[in-house]
Amino acid sequence: MSKLFMFEKPLGMRDTLPFLYEVKKRIRHAMINEIEKWGYQFIETPTLEYYETVGAASAIVDQQLFKLLDQQGHTLVLRPDMTAPIARLAASRLYENGNPLRLAYNANVFRAQQREGGRPAEFEQIGVECIGDGTIAADAEVISLMIAALEEAGLKRFTVAIGHIGYVNALFLDVLGNEERADVLRRFLYEKNYVGYREHVKSLPLSSIDKQRLLKLLELRGDEAIIAEAREQIDTEAGIKAIVELEQLFEHLRLYGVLNRIKIDLNLISHMNYYTGILFEVYAENIGFPLGNGGRYDDLLAKFERKAPATGFGIRVDRLIEALGEPEEENHIHCIVFSQERFFEAVQLANERRRKGERVVLQHISGIADIDACTKQYSDITYLIGSAGKGE
Repeated sequence: MSKLFMFEKPLGMRDTLPFLYEVKKRIRHAMINEIEKWGYQFIETPTLEYYETVGAASAIVDQQLFKLLDQQGHTLVLRPDMTAPIARLAASRLYENGNPLRLAYNANVFRAQQREGGRPAEFEQIGVECIGDGTIAADAEVISLMIAALEEAGLKRFTVAIGHIGYVNALFLDVLGNEERADVLRRFLYEKNYVGYREHVKSLPLSSIDKQRLLKLLELRGDEAIIAEAREQIDTEAGIKAIVELEQLFEHLRLYGVLNRIKIDLNLISHMNYYTGILFEVYAENIGFPLGNGGRYDDLLAKFERKAPATGFGIRVDRLIEALGEPEEENHIHCIVFSQERFFEAVQLANERRRKGERVVLQHISGIADIDACTKQYSDITYLIGSAGKGE
């Protein structure tokens, strides 16, 4: 084995060094505390799932799944998201009497990368799933909870973009007549290729009025007033239903006092094809990728033979850390350097400080190669050297 290969990691995999681990821990603690305050209960699911069940239901493209075989020849996957495993768990064991479930998770998920490009193949997510509640109040709750959790983590400048997949689908079906044509436009929106979208619309054999309706979709972004503009572009039952749901959502979000964080974006399309209604993404001003996303997925549990409405969100911890900016390195660890004759005294002092909640390293002086380099790592140093009573 060459030295180069010895220190290489699989494509997209990352090590977490102590400082970054501390940052993750603080963020994780803050968000989990807030989520628990809203009555959500944390669960864990296996890292490995069956390809035929969770893998197929996850809405992550096949090329991004890590696959392996078990000893019985079944194809397994490393979980590519948490929504599908939680849907499996809820359908099989938890969702029994039709009453809402409020579940939460903090877990790593795995998505294979075709090339390096800086994208992680394993990343941590924190999120919630509200299962069994089909009301707009449930959508407002998960959005407001997401905002509260991000604020608790220390994020100050961010925006939640809200769309409705039902509105986009209704408009495309009304104008284009079939799903195949609609899929082409959906792909442009998903890739945020608005130039390509415009050019494609102009090339379609449609009336000028219908072309204008499709082009107008790109302008349906902004504050609450956009909902009224969107209503003017659609008169089908499905389209009106989506508009009414957005109006209701804004009324609920007003009650939560979070409208300052919200904008409408009816161009929003997710790579998760199980969304059925309201969907959303959260952006911070200094990074170009969404920190997290969520929405309503009322058909997913039916894949596990237990139909139930559901909504939820997931936040990517790595992107949240990037959005928070470079934190100050906090290394409040006290080090007690001792010689053999002061060993007992050093242990007693360390135990006393640890009982007070301090972090204490106990370091025998004979184990140190460079005293200056060693002690530089710590915020405070106590020396217990030589015979007791002769000073430190």
